[in-house]
Amino acid sequence: MLKNYEELNEVHIDVLREIGNIGAGNAATALASILDERVEMSLPVVRITDFDTAINALGGAEAMTVGVLVNFYGEANGMIMFLMKMEDAQKILSILLQGFDTEEESEEMTELKLSAIKEIGNILGSSYINAIATLTGLQINLSVPYIAIDMAGAIMSVPIIEFGSVGDKIMFIEEVFSGRENDLRSNVIMFAQIETLKLIMERLGLNL
Repeated sequence: MLKNYEELNEVHIDVLREIGNIGAGNAATALASILDERVEMSLPVVRITDFDTAINALGGAEAMTVGVLVNFYGEANGMIMFLMKMEDAQKILSILLQGFDTEEESEEMTELKLSAIKEIGNILGSSYINAIATLTGLQINLSVPYIAIDMAGAIMSVPIIEFGSVGDKIMFIEEVFSGRENDLRSNVIMFAQIETLKLIMERLGLNL
């Protein structure tokens, strides 16, 4: 019986990768709608990895990062977190809020900017949960989004504390979105409870 992510085999991991690929495609469509411009996406890198590797991929524990966390619950339970380096968040804001000054001295995050980033993170993160719901038929609800701007290590401490007891593996997705003028890099991590993972696999015809 599956007890943690370390016990997943290659077939199960491939299924999670495919869910990640579908979710990333949904996210690209959503971002194009938000920014009102054509957005292309390179093939996302989807992997099951440990927390330390994920933190290093974000630029290290001290890298300033924007994180938007959404819990999901219902027939599936867990959390998804949208992560973006500060410079990429500023790029999105410069497109979304016309006239926004991206110079370093003007990078203070106002309530309007925080709200905009939180909504973008919510929509993009939700794209992955919607992919799971569509593929499995599970009824999944989403919490209100929570935003944090902090060092990557501090932001990642949230899933580590909540889910570390069932292992240190997470689904880690690296994305590159290309707009008219900018490439935007973001990451998504997803951690589903073990019972949820079993249910997802069962709905897709696999047993754990």
